[in-house]
Amino acid sequence: DRDDLLDGGAQHFVDCIKEARALSPKTLLEILVPDFRGRMDIALRIMTECPPDVFNHNIETVPRLYKAMRPGSDYQHSLNLLKMFKEYCPDVPTKCGLMVGIGETEEEVISLLDDLRAHDVDYVTIGQYLQPSKQHAPIDRFVTPEEFERYAEHGRKLGFRNIWSAPMVRSSYFADRQYHGEPVPAVRRKTDPAKKIAVQAIEA
Repeated sequence: DRDDLLDGGAQHFVDCIKEARALSPKTLLEILVPDFRGRMDIALRIMTECPPDVFNHNIETVPRLYKAMRPGSDYQHSLNLLKMFKEYCPDVPTKCGLMVGIGETEEEVISLLDDLRAHDVDYVTIGQYLQPSKQHAPIDRFVTPEEFERYAEHGRKLGFRNIWSAPMVRSSYFADRQYHGEPVPAVRRKTDPAKKIAVQAIEA
């Protein structure tokens, strides 16, 4: 966040996009932006000079939990930012991520997905919240794989280009694969070679 700047840091995003494309023209660029609160109009006008391939802004959680989890942010403002960017750049996909397991209900997440689709969001990521430190909010619960799948199914019915909903998903998680329409990758678990050999011996 660059609230000290009149454009909220939008020009820096544009400068980085231009430089990256000059050095690697075939590289697809997804950017994760702040909410540009108080500077949204000027920031988005600047972003149209050289928009990314995907415009990502994370809404993080349901509106009821904003005061506790995102006291400096505003739920409706984040929705408006995503929708307004789409109005400026209708051909550029928008993306939004949220975390679950911090006190929300399933009904609230479903309602949030409805809001995202109503504001023309194209891609969605939903992952399990993990407490980064003791100073951060504690985990309320570990969301089941079945619940994650219900969110994905609802998102598919709403018509998102792609929705990834699974415990380890984050907003940048294999972003290129999500962009190209692939399903969420399964978590690969490392196998101890010695245990694998022992299992094979038993099976034999």
